[in-house]
Amino acid sequence: QVQLVESGGGLVQAGGSLRLSCATSRRTFINSAMAWIRQAPGKEREFVAAISGSGGNRIYADSVKGRFTISRDNAKNTVYLQMNSLEPEDTAVYYCAAGLVPTLVVDGYRFWGQGTQVTVSS
Repeated sequence: QVQLVESGGGLVQAGGSLRLSCATSRRTFINSAMAWIRQAPGKEREFVAAISGSGGNRIYADSVKGRFTISRDNAKNTVYLQMNSLEPEDTAVYYCAAGLVPTLVVDGYRFWGQGTQVTVSS
């Protein structure tokens, strides 16, 4: 059974920063592209960022470019999302997901975590 476990969410004021982490098994992590996808209340899931297995290819949603950075530590089987200059519009449940290749298509990821809540107050 594949498990992805997110952590690092919380409440932060606008302009602040948070770092999300997602850990999984070595077997899942080593060959997978990893992504962060979010869902705000009443809205559809939205792609945020993704990174290839080697870490050499990263893609971002336009709404987070320049503010968010995705990275991975292959020794720790963990992917991170550093979020800076947070805005109230970033409030959502953030999900970690694993797939074959980095893609903007949300349904392109096969395995998902349970999500972590990020709330940005104005």
